[in-house]
Amino acid sequence: MNSLDAEGELVRTVEQQLSLLGEDVSREGLKRTPTRVARALQFLTSGYRQDLSRLVNEAIFEESNQEMILVRDIEVYSLCEHHMLPFFGKAHVAYVPDGRIIGLSKIPRIVDAFARRLQVQERLTEQIAAALDGALNPKGVGVIIEARHLCMMMRGVEKQNSSATTSAMIGIFRTDPKTRSEFLELARGRPML
Repeated sequence: MNSLDAEGELVRTVEQQLSLLGEDVSREGLKRTPTRVARALQFLTSGYRQDLSRLVNEAIFEESNQEMILVRDIEVYSLCEHHMLPFFGKAHVAYVPDGRIIGLSKIPRIVDAFARRLQVQERLTEQIAAALDGALNPKGVGVIIEARHLCMMMRGVEKQNSSATTSAMIGIFRTDPKTRSEFLELARGRPML
């Protein structure tokens, strides 16, 4: 199904949902809502249509550096696959190269490619780590995500101040306590800017 067909089908589905909720889809405030919701859903799930190899493109470089590289505080916005409500927070992604590095801007792009899907935070964390590991074959990868889930805040247990933290450790981040400790300490650090 092409994107215009998908958008039209989504628009009709949103119209039906609004009607089932008792709304009048012809009233002024809702006239364009189905189209806006359809386009928002297409954007929020655009990660399904991302090709990771094209995303990484030619941004892998031979480099002798063997020290940890960390990109902190990457904004994460995703939709919980259980209720299709947003969760949002920060990702901290690090790796120790083994002869190759990736352009720094590609790390947030990898995060977005997986976050822009229906997700659970646990899988999202592991997918980011696995993608970076697969692209670089580094000595190790570490990913931490700290997020707040509207499905816990707005419904269910209704705990507005709760957050969830997940981690994925590969290679020396899992096997070397010193590397793991350094990553955790750096990820906890205060912003420098």
